[in-house]
Amino acid sequence: IILDLVRWADVVTESFSPKAMQAWGFDYASLRKVKPNIIMLSTCLMGQTGPMAKFAGFGNLAAAIVGFTNLAGWPDRPPAGPFGAYTDYIAPWFNAAAILAALEYRDRTGQGQLIDLSQGEASLHFLAPALLDTWENQRKQERNANHDLNYAPHGVYPTTGTDCWIAIAVTTDDQWRGLCGVMKRTELETDARFSTTAARLAHQQELDDLLAAWTQNQDKFALEAALQAGGVPATAVRTMKELAADPQIVHRQHFVELDHPKFGKTTVEGSRFRLSRTPARIEGAAPTMGRDNQYVLETLLGYSEERITEIVASGVLE
Repeated sequence: IILDLVRWADVVTESFSPKAMQAWGFDYASLRKVKPNIIMLSTCLMGQTGPMAKFAGFGNLAAAIVGFTNLAGWPDRPPAGPFGAYTDYIAPWFNAAAILAALEYRDRTGQGQLIDLSQGEASLHFLAPALLDTWENQRKQERNANHDLNYAPHGVYPTTGTDCWIAIAVTTDDQWRGLCGVMKRTELETDARFSTTAARLAHQQELDDLLAAWTQNQDKFALEAALQAGGVPATAVRTMKELAADPQIVHRQHFVELDHPKFGKTTVEGSRFRLSRTPARIEGAAPTMGRDNQYVLETLLGYSEERITEIVASGVLE
């Protein structure tokens, strides 16, 4: 069945070791015999070659291997790491670009390709500043909490309520003056400790303490509105419940409620983009196991009723 699906497909992807794919008869050489111009994408954690080619893991492990984890957290605490399986979120963009390049090549030459993409290597692109700082300046970047190397104040500050916060990021002197205005502390504009970006960077802890003392008695959403009106980049840190009710998300109809044959109602995410001529449509909830077997076998693969009966009777679809 899988090989018949390959004849129907343009691109196949896999994340297993080369030996495993070869043992199953699904390696690139075998698939080319079925469809000579097939494009195959291998997107393993560390690539298909080299000493870590057999390393089996998830995106959180790749984030640790390539250095993200060590840079995320507080200087006096163990590494916190980025949220989730970080390299899993980055690699798909490189996967898509590689597949598009292979499709364009096939349009010109009629030939398929084998793409070997390492999640770890793709993600290294986003550590370029730290890598260059090490190579060129022999400086090792360390965990720096919510601080930024170039801007201050830059952090997350407490507000009223339990575990309620607001993020503030000032990148220009104009924004700093706007922040001082909202705080009604215009004397801070000319304070030698904070009057320039360089000075604010040199006194980050004092600045953080000053801001936290000001924000902790205010509602995060009211403060967000006041700061944004004053030209200061700021946003309330939303909980998942607050995100679901966020006016912007609601307006864009990002969350879509659908009928589900097993669960009654289910909520899914809508399209992240809007196409004027061909808008995305969500026509149904996630399929239950085996829901589309008949359609795939009969319509896509063209199997006869007798062949489908044999497959069902063999138990391979269970």
